[in-house]
Amino acid sequence: MKPLDPRLLRYARTTRAYLAVTVVLGAALAGLIVAQATLLAGGITAVFLDGAGLAGLRGTLIWLAVVVAGRAAVSWAQEVVAARSSAAVKSELRRALFARLASQPSGGDTGAVVALVVRGLDALDAYFARYLPQLVLAVLVPAIVLARIFPADLVATVTIVLTLPLIPVFMALVGLQTESANRRQFKLLARLSHHFLDVIAGLPTLKLFGRARAQAATIRRISDDQRRLTMRTLRIAFLSSLVLELLATLSVALVAVGIGLRLVDGRLDLATALLVLILAPEAYLPLRQVGANYHASAEGLAAASDAFEILDEPVPAAGTGPAPAGAIAFEDVVVRYRDSDALRLTAVIEPGEIVALTGPSGCGKSTALHVLLGFVAPASGRVTVGGTDLAGADPAAWRSRIAWVPQRPHLFAGTVRDNIALGAGPDADVVTAARHAGAHEFIAGLPRGYDTVLGDDGAGLSAGQRQRIALARAFLRDASIVLLDEPTANLDAATAADVMAAIRRLARGRTVLVAAHRPELIALAGRVVELAAPAGRAPSLALHGGRPTAGSAWSTSDGVL
Repeated sequence: MKPLDPRLLRYARTTRAYLAVTVVLGAALAGLIVAQATLLAGGITAVFLDGAGLAGLRGTLIWLAVVVAGRAAVSWAQEVVAARSSAAVKSELRRALFARLASQPSGGDTGAVVALVVRGLDALDAYFARYLPQLVLAVLVPAIVLARIFPADLVATVTIVLTLPLIPVFMALVGLQTESANRRQFKLLARLSHHFLDVIAGLPTLKLFGRARAQAATIRRISDDQRRLTMRTLRIAFLSSLVLELLATLSVALVAVGIGLRLVDGRLDLATALLVLILAPEAYLPLRQVGANYHASAEGLAAASDAFEILDEPVPAAGTGPAPAGAIAFEDVVVRYRDSDALRLTAVIEPGEIVALTGPSGCGKSTALHVLLGFVAPASGRVTVGGTDLAGADPAAWRSRIAWVPQRPHLFAGTVRDNIALGAGPDADVVTAARHAGAHEFIAGLPRGYDTVLGDDGAGLSAGQRQRIALARAFLRDASIVLLDEPTANLDAATAADVMAAIRRLARGRTVLVAAHRPELIALAGRVVELAAPAGRAPSLALHGGRPTAGSAWSTSDGVL
């Protein structure tokens, strides 16, 4: 791990100002340390050799109080600057990550990203508040201390110069082991977060098939692995602190022994001996603190390194052309995922046509919709609209012509009205859209109607009610192209019939592409495109007659559970 990753300076410009301020404060603190040692050595010598009393030490004590107050003020300023800079850097990195992830909505797994932007980047506090200031002090303080000791005692200066490099050498050796341990710990935490998120999202399905206990056992096993790895990392940290403290103590002891021998022999005066003896530990202290704080910051820098890997990934050039119109054509489109084909599709959807994509889960129905939305780039082939390559169109302009109803629509913590409008503006006719979607009746029955506040992800509504709100969004958008991803999945027969009636109304005069399993939903389409499971995909479970059977994958969003 680099002491200062240069990518921090590139992606978080606040780091530059923070480094400059830290260097200034570090130099001030080093100067105050030398001043304090000089005053203490002079005062103690005056008392023991000259018999000075309080009156004779008044000036020394006043200046000593000023120096101590100055050190306290500098330490306080370092804490304040570190806290503010850390918050600013984390904010910059999170904004950059969110912007990058928003430009590539299907890139990366959610659990790992959540662990990175929350727990991971929060660990940078220790780096900015502890490690980086000590790193600056480790450069400035020994240099200034040696500059002060050199004219006073050449032997002590040489001893410190020869023993001082031992600490960073051993620190680097320990650091290599610590870095790999912290990286393994963070990777395991990301894996645990990802798996836990998947389990929570699919808990009803797991409970239905009696697999909840098995997944709980898996989470317990990964949690135990995380605990053991964390304790192993802490053990390395404590042992490394012991090594660094022992080296610093032995080095100071060598300096003290040399001073004592020369003081007894009369080759060194008491004031110089005290000055060197007080300053010698201060030369080693910043390096010892760097080693101690290294472990606290290692997790944050490991997370920052993962963030930089995401930010350093080249972004495909987005098109800038106007949104095309006309027939949608998938021309030998192939999408690959983890070295296997996730979709192979050649099809044409004419304007105003209703086309159903069918086939076993895992065959790429949702992937085809994501390709059309621009969320996934084909490995080969292309999508054209009216003969124009969709890759050359501006993504925002193209998506403005699309209404998308995913299999599990996300509802935000807010009012029902806001969830339907979804940024459409204050003049949007939310009530009419809800009527067309068949949602007005149940919304009117809510405690505050359209002003009822929902919990996160639509807490308080059933799956069918959430689906009808998503359809109301599509009606309000009034787009010429409608994409539906299993809109009746997980709904009972009565609710599914209501949703399909709303889909019939929505489909009038629009181009509709629907990913469908249920026969009654497929019957709404004028044409069916059958997708085969790509070669190399392992068969999993499908739901037939209430029981899982081998053959095709059973999933909630084209991702096999």
